[in-house]
Amino acid sequence: MNVDFASLTLLVDIIDAGNLSKAASKLKMTRANVSYHLRQLEKALGAELIRRTSRRMEPTELGWRLCEHGRAIRNEMASAHETVTNLGQGLQGRVGISVPSGYGHIVMTPWLIEFKQRYPGVVLDVVFENRIDNLRDDVDIAIRVLPQPPETMVAKDMGTVRYLACASKAFAKQHGMPNELSQLRTQPIITANVVGRQLSLRSYRGDERQEVMLTPTVISDHYPFLKEVILGGLGIGLMPDYMVADVIGSGEVVTTLDDHRLSIFGTNMYLLYLPSRHRTRAIKTCIDFLIEKANTHELNKR
Repeated sequence: MNVDFASLTLLVDIIDAGNLSKAASKLKMTRANVSYHLRQLEKALGAELIRRTSRRMEPTELGWRLCEHGRAIRNEMASAHETVTNLGQGLQGRVGISVPSGYGHIVMTPWLIEFKQRYPGVVLDVVFENRIDNLRDDVDIAIRVLPQPPETMVAKDMGTVRYLACASKAFAKQHGMPNELSQLRTQPIITANVVGRQLSLRSYRGDERQEVMLTPTVISDHYPFLKEVILGGLGIGLMPDYMVADVIGSGEVVTTLDDHRLSIFGTNMYLLYLPSRHRTRAIKTCIDFLIEKANTHELNKR
């Protein structure tokens, strides 16, 4: 049995991509060419590596084991190349980071500036978005608010996120503020984009769990915009605490239902990365730096 490095790498790319078409696109090959090389590898081994169905591809046990070997070898080769390339230099490389629009702007921007000042040789590619899908090729690290992290990713806890029901002082004076969760159904709600037309808002108070379905009147992925809409007196916002802490402190915005722990997308912030993807020294350093900053941030909140 003779398996070369190129064949193992091809197998890793196919399994990571999930199908031949995506693997072909990533490798800049035709689908037929990728399929041919996979068949040749299976022929050389005398065993099936991937079971094909009309809907999906699933690695066999041998396929998974060879894939893990291929990942390990490829990561070691990448590490060796990085060591040689950066010998005698400071920290080098590129780090692609996907951050939530609000948290990234309000909380993480000073952290990322400090990281760049400390490591000027690292290229930071920062995307502000709220997508929860799998990491793309250009994203090494994703920061997300989730109820539970995906099983397919490595997740580092970055602390809790508290959602607040809040409105401008003028809105509260004119319309009053609800003191029961169910009363939110009759209020104009301002919040982030949700899947579908209705928002499922969950509330925890002691041992009591409640859920109410709401239909927001203003929705956006851009939290600074939502904050301005709340200040404009257009309704009750369901916002993470870090977005409105300053205007609550100034008295421009007031809160209600403070004894409820509210949840829309989850109450925990996670740093996510794919276990199968090679992490350069720059990426590892950035992960450690962000986790340290998040831990300090959590301590300062108490």
